[in-house]
Amino acid sequence: MVDILNSLTLLTNYIIIPGLTYGSQLALGALGITMVYAVLRFSNFAHGELMSFGAMSTILITWLFQSYGLTFGFLPTALLAIPFAATITILYCLATNSLVYEYYREKKIDPTTYLIISVGVLFFTAGLIRFIIGPDDRKFNDGNRFILKAREFKELTGLNEGLAIKTTQGITIGITICLVILLFWFLNRTRTGKSMRAYSDNEDLALLSGINPKKVVIITWVITGILATVAGALYGLDKSYKPFIYMYLVLPVFASAILGGVGNPIGAIVGGYVIAFSELIFTFAYKKVAGYLLPESLAPTGLIQFLSTDYKIAVSFVILVIVLLVKPTGIFSGKTI
Repeated sequence: MVDILNSLTLLTNYIIIPGLTYGSQLALGALGITMVYAVLRFSNFAHGELMSFGAMSTILITWLFQSYGLTFGFLPTALLAIPFAATITILYCLATNSLVYEYYREKKIDPTTYLIISVGVLFFTAGLIRFIIGPDDRKFNDGNRFILKAREFKELTGLNEGLAIKTTQGITIGITICLVILLFWFLNRTRTGKSMRAYSDNEDLALLSGINPKKVVIITWVITGILATVAGALYGLDKSYKPFIYMYLVLPVFASAILGGVGNPIGAIVGGYVIAFSELIFTFAYKKVAGYLLPESLAPTGLIQFLSTDYKIAVSFVILVIVLLVKPTGIFSGKTI
C-alpha cells in the first residue's frame, strides 16, 4: 500500500498538479483565440505575442511597485500589477484593431488574408516587446515560493516521495476557475454578453436587431486583452518570463482551441487540459513509478519514457494534425459562444 501511495505521489507531483497548472494557462490562452474567432471571425496568430505583451506589462509594473516598496505579502506582487497590465494590453488591442484590423474588417476581406495580417501584427508585437524589455529571461516572482514543501509532506505522511505545491500553481488554478466562471456568467447573463453571442451566431440578424457591431468588437478585444494578460503573466510567474517562448507557445494554444472546437469556450478549456496532460504523460519518465509498482525482479533499468522532453512541443503538433484529419470541427464542434 505504501508503494502505491509513493507512486501516486510521484504522479501527482509531476503530472497532475503541473498538468492542471499548464492546462489552465493553455485554456486561458485558447479562450482568447476562441473569442476573436467566434466574434471577429479570424484566427489571431498574434495571440501568443499578445500574451507576452501582457506578461511584459505585468513585469514592468511589478518592478515599479517593488521600487516603491509595495508588495503583496506572501503572494506575488505581480497579482497587484495584473489589473494595470491588463489595461495597457487592452489599449494595445484597441490600437491594433483601430489601426489595422478595422480597416480590413470594413473591406470584408476573406479569413485567410486576415490570418496573414495577424502574422504581421505578431512580428511587430514581438519586435516591440524585445525593444522595450530586451531578449533576456526575466524573473518577477516574489512572496512565498511554496504552499506545501516536499520535506513537510514527507514528515507529515512518512512516505519516501514528497509532494510540493508551488504558490504560483495554486494561484494559476484558482484564478483560472474564477475567470472562467466570470466569463461564462458575462456571456450568458448580461445583455452585452448575449449581444456578443447573437453577433457571433448571425451578424446580419444581430444588426437588424439593433446590436452595435463596434461595441461588440470593442468588448471582444477587452476580454481578449484581459485573458491574454492573465494567461501570459501566470505562465511567466510559473516558469519565468522568456520573450521567445511565447511565439512557440501559440502552437499548443491553437491546438487546444482546435481540439476543443474553435469558437467554443468550453472546448477551449477542455482542449487546454487535454493538450497539457498529453504533453506531460508522453514525456514523463516512469522508471520510479514502475519501481514502486512492479516486483524487484521486474524493476526497469531504463527511463520508460515515450518521448524525450525535447519533443514536448511535438505532442501538440501531432494531436493538432490528428484532429484536423479526423474531426476538424473539434470535440465540441463549432463556432458558438
